[in-house]
Amino acid sequence: MTQERNRKPGVDEADLDTMTASKETLEDYTLRFAPRSYRKWSTPVVGISALGGIAYLADFAIGANIGISYGTTNALWGILIFAVVVMLTGFPVAYYSARYNIDLDLVTRGSGFGYYGSVVTNVIYATFTFIFFALEGSIMAQGLELGLGIPVWLGYAASTLVIFPLVIYGMKVLSTLQVWTTPLWLILMVAPFVYLVVSHPESVGQFFAYQGQNGVEGFDLGSTLMAAGVCLSLIAQIAEQNDYLRFMPPMTPENKRSWWTWMFLAGPGWVIFGAIKQIVGLFLAVYLIVNVANSAGIANQPVHQFLEIYNNFLPGWLAMTLAVVLVVISQIKINVTNAYSGSLAWTNVFTRVTKHYPGRIVFLGVNLLIALILMEANMFDFLNTILGFYANCGMAWVVVVASDIVFNKYLLKLSPITPEFRRGMLYDFNPVGFGSMLIAAGVSVLAFFGGLGEAIRPYSPLVAIGLALVLPPIIAIATKGKYYLRRTDDGIALPMYDKYGNPSGEHLKCHVCHHDYERPDMIKAAVHEGYICSLCLSTDKTGEHVLPAQMVPTHSTRRTRYEGLNLEKDQ
Repeated sequence: MTQERNRKPGVDEADLDTMTASKETLEDYTLRFAPRSYRKWSTPVVGISALGGIAYLADFAIGANIGISYGTTNALWGILIFAVVVMLTGFPVAYYSARYNIDLDLVTRGSGFGYYGSVVTNVIYATFTFIFFALEGSIMAQGLELGLGIPVWLGYAASTLVIFPLVIYGMKVLSTLQVWTTPLWLILMVAPFVYLVVSHPESVGQFFAYQGQNGVEGFDLGSTLMAAGVCLSLIAQIAEQNDYLRFMPPMTPENKRSWWTWMFLAGPGWVIFGAIKQIVGLFLAVYLIVNVANSAGIANQPVHQFLEIYNNFLPGWLAMTLAVVLVVISQIKINVTNAYSGSLAWTNVFTRVTKHYPGRIVFLGVNLLIALILMEANMFDFLNTILGFYANCGMAWVVVVASDIVFNKYLLKLSPITPEFRRGMLYDFNPVGFGSMLIAAGVSVLAFFGGLGEAIRPYSPLVAIGLALVLPPIIAIATKGKYYLRRTDDGIALPMYDKYGNPSGEHLKCHVCHHDYERPDMIKAAVHEGYICSLCLSTDKTGEHVLPAQMVPTHSTRRTRYEGLNLEKDQ
């Protein structure tokens, strides 16, 4: 569409970006609040779609790698630590995304980071998506080489290109794909494990007795924490879960039980399934190492794990077919989510920094290109190091946000209880979250690479978690919470929430792009009597639409300007 066809009366050249952005983001509401009018899916459909995104086989590779390195006992304890940390930190951030229909970036903005401060967390998140896209794509390429004889380098390209068309259309296509492929995926994944346990009961004893390549006997705290650190690289998965959870329907007395069930299962509950897959991956790896000759070099590759087990009870041609089908389905299910979420993260960074919206599809291509480069660099050879390093950054981010929600919002009441994400309402940077994350990530990465001494190195996950947990309340108390809100009044008289505490479904017209958006996405414009939507405000290069700062009351009186309702009554 040409610029002239896009032009509206009274809209100058600088507004064309915002109009294009609005048009391109109506389908999946990139970078903005997901409105009630779009969220037509039931709670089970949203939950199953979100859980479809954890169909990845990387858990099998991670479980196998840490077990081979540190032994079964330490790997199991490491997986348990990982599951507990993810469950505790994932619950509050998943609740906020599902309840207020915003992704984790928008939650992060109002949870101690500020409008621009959360940009750095988008970079962390985008990094997560292309690291794991590359890992999953590598596994798919291994399957294509084994089953079809396709060279690995070509398999990398194929596993990347097949994802692009599936992600273009956002949530509508992704939800259908996830729901319809999940039953077949479950059967293909569970069947070989059940067969192995039933037909080879001695494999259970071999599993628990395995000491790893380093021959670590029994429990060793350092090895356990190193294993946990690798697993905790997956902590940012909650952000991908939230990209689906933001489409949850409003919670009402009629759907309350279903809403909470699916929010939990698809939010922090993903780690239950993830931990099980890691244990199964380790189990299959140990079986191959102990019982199959010359398998040590391939025991950590999921396609070989499943192929060997299928061969035990199926004809060779069928075993190969099913192994390849499992790998392809798994990789497509997770990599559409990786690609989709990564494109959102990169677009968010670019749009806020440059005030220009080039379109989400541009950054879909960028994310896939970076992932392809990582695959061609054979990241499998240094997987533990990549994931161990990344875990420190991911933990610092997610734990800081969870700490701010639990301590600063609910216990200390220094942070507004309802999330705020709109430009002008927030300070550009808030030292509570932004400062806490930089300190926690920096110190833990230093520890991970031995900068604080070899004795501290295994404990880098604890350093990241500990600092990220305690720093937000400390800094919030020290600053008296004054850097959370730049304004408390957005200039709109309509209530933000309905009688059940759900974001309002009332519509207002944006003065810039001339689209109607729901109340939570709107704010009064500074230069005229109309309103402006959050994305048009983000792309306002001059800042003329941004409301001026106002005197913000003390924390005891500013919990939220929308407290005409009891928003906590359903919790």
